[in-house]
Amino acid sequence: MTNASPWVHRLGLGLAAAGRPAYLTPGRAGDLPPSRSVDDLRTRCHELLDAAWDAGVRYVDVARSYGHAESFLGSWLAARPGRREQLTVGSKWGYEYVGGWSLDAPVHERKDHSRAAFERQWPQTLEALGGPPDVYLVHSVTPDSGALDDAALLGALRELAATGVRVGLSTSGPAQGAVLERALRADTPFSVVQSTWNLLERSAGPVLAQAHDEGWLVVVKEGVANGRLTAAAADPAIAALAAVEGQTVDAFALGAVLRQPFADVVLSGAVTTGQLAQNLAARPPAVVPDGAAEPPAAYWSTRSALPWT
Repeated sequence: MTNASPWVHRLGLGLAAAGRPAYLTPGRAGDLPPSRSVDDLRTRCHELLDAAWDAGVRYVDVARSYGHAESFLGSWLAARPGRREQLTVGSKWGYEYVGGWSLDAPVHERKDHSRAAFERQWPQTLEALGGPPDVYLVHSVTPDSGALDDAALLGALRELAATGVRVGLSTSGPAQGAVLERALRADTPFSVVQSTWNLLERSAGPVLAQAHDEGWLVVVKEGVANGRLTAAAADPAIAALAAVEGQTVDAFALGAVLRQPFADVVLSGAVTTGQLAQNLAARPPAVVPDGAAEPPAAYWSTRSALPWT
């Protein structure tokens, strides 16, 4: 099938919101039915993966903490022989899902960046996916995680990298740029980074450009800012700019990410096939507005306050 846009090959599908019943997305109640059983979400996730495949998407992102996202992807691949070789599969370890498949769980995920956690979660990833991912990242490294200082952990990751799996880190929080800058300077086996960059949070941009220039694979997540850059929640000024471009707000937001030369893969976090179709229509806008960006601390504080729904 011919891609609808020359940019589709740079868009990937992230299953952070599709693999578990609750997530930090405003308006989620309208995206998914009240019944969110494992079987129901597996079926919906497979439909989403089918639509992404048909549209030319060939990068899929999952994680140990994304509910059953790894096993949903694994069962989808098992039922469709021949597709795995054409996909790049990225996963992440270092958080585990502890939400008990409940919308109102007091805690949905728990962080552990120790070597013991890696050695526990790597076999779980292999079993869920039916084989190794192409990319395996330490999930959400922050200044307090210790992952960049743990010689035993880095040694284990170096051994994994020697098998052909690309290892790296994902980043979150207002210190994204500082964490990545440190990782670039450190003696690690890392060659991939997944970071947040969007119209509201651009602080990591210069360091992501450096990583890209040094040959790292750069994957950009949260391009629609957990739903804040969609028609349901966007600032009217951004919505007006999207209208001028003839794009939906979410496509305009993702197009702004596609415009960044450092962005090798830009993830869609769609949970419905309709959302995915809108996302895949993204094209780089003529101008990326300067005035929309927020101070990083304010952006991440707002994100942290979003309810799990």
